[in-house]
Amino acid sequence: MEVLNTFMTWLFKGRLVQIDHFKNNPQEVQKATFRELIEAGIRTEFGKKYGFEKIKTYTDFSSQVPLFDYESFKPFIEKTMKGQQNVIWNTVIEWFAKSSGTTSSRSKYIPISEESLEECHYKGGKDMVSLYISNHPDTKLFTGKSLSIGGTLEKNPLNPEGTARAGDVSAVIMQNLPIWAQFARTPSLETALMSEWEAKIEKMARETMNENVTSIAGVPTWTIVLLQRILELKKAKHILEVWPNLEVFFHGAVAFGPYRALFKELIPSEKMRYMETYNASEGFFGVQDQPDSDELLLLLDYGIFYEFIPMEEWENEHPKILPLKEVEVGKNYALVISTNGGLWRYKIGDTVKFTSTGPYRFRISGRTKHFINAFGEEVIVENAENAIQFACEKTDSSITNFTAAPVYFEGIGSKGAHEWVVEFKKSPENLDDFTRILDQRLREINSDYDAKRHKDLALKQLILHSASPGLFEAWLGKKGKLGGQYKVPRLSNSREYLDEILEMMKG
Repeated sequence: MEVLNTFMTWLFKGRLVQIDHFKNNPQEVQKATFRELIEAGIRTEFGKKYGFEKIKTYTDFSSQVPLFDYESFKPFIEKTMKGQQNVIWNTVIEWFAKSSGTTSSRSKYIPISEESLEECHYKGGKDMVSLYISNHPDTKLFTGKSLSIGGTLEKNPLNPEGTARAGDVSAVIMQNLPIWAQFARTPSLETALMSEWEAKIEKMARETMNENVTSIAGVPTWTIVLLQRILELKKAKHILEVWPNLEVFFHGAVAFGPYRALFKELIPSEKMRYMETYNASEGFFGVQDQPDSDELLLLLDYGIFYEFIPMEEWENEHPKILPLKEVEVGKNYALVISTNGGLWRYKIGDTVKFTSTGPYRFRISGRTKHFINAFGEEVIVENAENAIQFACEKTDSSITNFTAAPVYFEGIGSKGAHEWVVEFKKSPENLDDFTRILDQRLREINSDYDAKRHKDLALKQLILHSASPGLFEAWLGKKGKLGGQYKVPRLSNSREYLDEILEMMKG
């Protein structure tokens, strides 16, 4: 195994030269990507409709091709799902990543071409490992197996008799992995792609608990559920008693900060490493490339052309849209992508803040639709996760999930507030202290929230409810949204989700 580890480490290091190239030449690489995408799209139905043959510059592109969200782009996707080809991309598309991103009843189906699978999703996984090896040359990663928690696959709902299939992006990736990669991972593909979630966790636990697992890749929430079941089965105090050679957790989908304390409890080792990725159904966008920083490196040679909408322009009918070279550090931008999967000027719904432009590094700041701005306070997910992590650290507590929404004014003289439901893994000794610290931290990191809270002018101190264990999982199950790609919405300007959860708490 040592020989294999040495060989695989050498093999993955070969990609570092190309990573350095796009880090040092970002505009050149993005221009090349832009030209390749336009050339591929010229003879497609979409390209003919929007005059791709006349597009020579970015200015041409931005003036001829409108912005799209999922609803406006859906007609092109549905044609492709029904079996038509050359609609949005010039090669055959036979995979669709099913995504919701929230508990919304509307499912999204994101096209995945062979190019996006190979040159984006797979490349992201390879680069993740390459950068990890570069930062930790003493790694023994390849002496054991990687545990990955996948989603599920299903028939194409618009053409169930056709060859195209749909599923969580993790499931699509797993299904198409080369044979050598299948040998390097656990559990079996059959188990990893099971559709019934509770049975899947049980079978995964039993299959993997006796393996030599050296790395884990997945969403923190579901990883916690699996690890806790393994501890029960093995009657172990912590996971290192089960997997003594475990060295890294590659995580994504949700911010890791609020889960950090719980993972330290599950894996009590200062040598344990954590590496964040930004891998969505639409593409692999970023990876943590520095061991001492949680910033993400923007991945530029993945067949994705990036544009950005300043959030102050978001509600405008014709917002200002910027190419990569015009972004500024510290500003909040909505992400717009054109990809080798056939998405064009597509608003993904995520927001980012750049921390550096040489090279381009950023943090995910939230969602365009997941925020609380009922009173002009503009609290985004980044604020909420920062505050709850801070409160956990100050009160020696840890959480498994949370959600929050506004309490609106009820009449003259009434005050608004934010109302939170938090499910604790380890409860604070004093819930009132936790609530006060959480509220104060929000005031410290968000000046608009602080202004509304000043002397309770518009907002009272937030209201916090402690949920019983398993409440959020039960709520997802009740909505038929139990699975790896479905997440509890952190923030909402509507009380729809919060009121449903509060009703379940009463029951």
